[in-house]
Amino acid sequence: MTPLVEITDLLVKRNKRPILEINHLVVEKGNILAVVGPNGSGKTTLLLAQARLIRPECGIINFNGRNVKTETETDYRRRLALVMQDPLLFDTSVYENVAIGLHFRGISKTETHQRVHTWLERLGIPHLKERRANQLSGGEAQRVGLARALVLEPELLLLDEPFTALDPPTRTRLVDDLRILLRDQNITTIFVTHDLVESVRLADSIAILLNGQLRQMGTPEEITHAPADADIAAFLGNTRF
Repeated sequence: MTPLVEITDLLVKRNKRPILEINHLVVEKGNILAVVGPNGSGKTTLLLAQARLIRPECGIINFNGRNVKTETETDYRRRLALVMQDPLLFDTSVYENVAIGLHFRGISKTETHQRVHTWLERLGIPHLKERRANQLSGGEAQRVGLARALVLEPELLLLDEPFTALDPPTRTRLVDDLRILLRDQNITTIFVTHDLVESVRLADSIAILLNGQLRQMGTPEEITHAPADADIAAFLGNTRF
């Protein structure tokens, strides 16, 4: 089966200095990959390269068996959805925030209403549809941000530490709800985090980035029980899984 994402010999530089090197990384369709590493390890850079928001020095990114460069950036980005730490909601209602991407794509009002309602239900926030974004809690705002991304029915969901600013109970509930939702809907996801426990809870596989290099990739069990080298073991530390 062709993987959805395959990255080969990727090199990204900043000010002529390598900041990300990926020899080979694969994400199968329907899988959730957690990209884990300390601050400055290249996690967000990997997402931005995947989204074609930064240009690598060299390397190949294949998407569903085709080099991403065979499509225009606009056409390619329409196949993805990106959710950042701050959902950056518009100062309108929750309904309008979730619907806005569908409006831009020319989706009919009837289909827009159906899709928005469906994703508000799936994320447990239909009661918030008339509330303005500036009246939401942090957890509610992040659920709206996820609904705004998922209503577009992306082939690939990119998450850049979307739970970092949330309090622990809210964060745990949202991670657990999202895990069930992504699996039920078979949504391929690349999820960036520095939280090892969060990655184990959510992901099918984990990629460890250290100093801008992909150092190990495997199942949560493989990563936590058999770190590939002393640096990874030190990074894992005494975290309780």
